[in-house]
Amino acid sequence: MVTLTLLHPETHQPLEKWNLCDRSIIRIGRQRDNDVILAKFPAVSRHHLELKPADESSSGVEWLAIGYGSNGTFVNGRLISQAIIQDKDFLQLAPDGPLLQFHTQSTDANFPKTPVEVCTHLGNPQTNLFCIHCGQPLVKQQNFIRHYQVLRVLGRGGMGTTYLAWDKTGTTTGTPLLLVLKEMNADIAQIAKARELFEREARILKSLNCSGIPKYYDFFVENAKKYLAMELIHGQNLEQRIHEQGPATPEQALTWLIQACNILAYLHTLKPPLVHRDVKPANLMLRKVDNCIMLLDFGAVKEIGTPQETRIGAQGYSAPEQSRGRPCPQSDLYALGATLLFLLTGEAPLKYYRRLGGEWNFDVSGIPNIPPQVAQVITKACQSAWQERYQTAKELSEALGNCLKQLSTKS
Repeated sequence: MVTLTLLHPETHQPLEKWNLCDRSIIRIGRQRDNDVILAKFPAVSRHHLELKPADESSSGVEWLAIGYGSNGTFVNGRLISQAIIQDKDFLQLAPDGPLLQFHTQSTDANFPKTPVEVCTHLGNPQTNLFCIHCGQPLVKQQNFIRHYQVLRVLGRGGMGTTYLAWDKTGTTTGTPLLLVLKEMNADIAQIAKARELFEREARILKSLNCSGIPKYYDFFVENAKKYLAMELIHGQNLEQRIHEQGPATPEQALTWLIQACNILAYLHTLKPPLVHRDVKPANLMLRKVDNCIMLLDFGAVKEIGTPQETRIGAQGYSAPEQSRGRPCPQSDLYALGATLLFLLTGEAPLKYYRRLGGEWNFDVSGIPNIPPQVAQVITKACQSAWQERYQTAKELSEALGNCLKQLSTKS
């Protein structure tokens, strides 16, 4: 029997699997008459690759790969026209095409098993986290927290350390995968409020089900330290994006913020409603796989109706009532308005914060990259009094959508 597994190009997480029994020839390509159909990959040819037993008398233990694709076929990173392939070899159809792992199992009980070889990991690029031959992590030091293998540090902050980790056994989700492991610093764990916020983040993430919010996987205590395991999002946050590429176009910024509104609409309509309290460009991630916005960092999230507490918020993005310890759903909308100002200017919102007509607000008049109708939306979203802002994320989303339509009509 032959099994072909489609892998995620970066994490090697299985995406799809084909079990192919009693096949003398296995055909792979975009055309529907193939045994393995990869129609959604434009780099793959209609009939890209054939696999067949190298020796009819070998019961299919050794297989021959024959490449027909115009963009090339690669076995373990090496371009081939045809080659003998073995169990656990990697097949890539085109340089940036889909990655498949080949598995074979002899159907002849009397056929001697091939001895297991220890992979040397040779030929891997220095930036690889996983071996292109065996698929295992390349980290030399085996550092485990429970069953999670720590691969590297993603970030360090006052509250804790965030790791990139590998769940090899699939204990958490049922399948091996990369994830984010958030560790609470031991000294911070001595503070009751900090413990409460960390545990609340885990509890609330576990209850959420939204495509724009990272999935909760696990929460546990190990050696007196608290850990939260959650989904790894591949992408770039909007703060990094703007710093690297400059201000966004109005059309792009509006598209991103409409997606962020949809996530906040989900949070604000829960029972009880949730206020994120830390909406800012650094917590809005542009996911690489589909260019969709993800809302990150639920360490400051608050349930409406619970007692007033610690004042939390980012300077320039925190609404006046939130700075006084009284956040509401409209506080998150204020932060979105300030975020839009940053996306369009590349400047910290406080640069434009001044007294206007007896009240403090952002002065966005006359900024070249901000169309007048967009300036009006920012001004309303960021009114000092929450009652004068957009009252729901849906209302703000509709206003942003109207701006987008007007800009599209003009272009």
